[in-house]
Amino acid sequence: MGLITPRSAVQIYYPRYQHRKFLAIKHVYEPVSEKSEMLRHFLASIAYHATKAIRDAPDHYPEFDIRKGVRTPRMILHHITGVLSYAHSFYEPYDTTYFEHKPWRDEVNHFYETLSKLDKSLREKSPREVSEEQLLQGPLSDAMAHIGQLLMLRRLADAPVPSENFIYADIRKGVVGPNQPEPVAPDK
Repeated sequence: MGLITPRSAVQIYYPRYQHRKFLAIKHVYEPVSEKSEMLRHFLASIAYHATKAIRDAPDHYPEFDIRKGVRTPRMILHHITGVLSYAHSFYEPYDTTYFEHKPWRDEVNHFYETLSKLDKSLREKSPREVSEEQLLQGPLSDAMAHIGQLLMLRRLADAPVPSENFIYADIRKGVVGPNQPEPVAPDK
């Protein structure tokens, strides 16, 4: 059986307090699937890997352009946020998952805000219209692939990220912000 978390609230009136028009909220608990919990861990992995690419990046990195039709890091991060917004749209309705391009710091903030919203939805809801497997094989895997591009561009921009044995990385569900832990097992 999956973890039990609040999914919705049901309003109930207690007859004893009707003269005060007292309203109580009772949480209704439903199981969250183990698949959703695994997706939350994968989302935390996305945050961890992306932070390695973003943290301490040199000033020229966001607009680093190798030509040949390859997006700049800022454009890639914008695309990753769009892909994650698309994943979130299966939990919360969106008018559009297309957003205007922003300066680097704003793109970074939007990325982490989107991760946080998606993590909260994974914790509290089930997706509509698609399965957890489809979210993994589609937008979440796409986001991780693009993070690989960000890391490769760091190397090409003469600012490589130190390698690490990710088996031992301190990656935890729910930790999807920019304050990621330092490497536990950096390669030497």
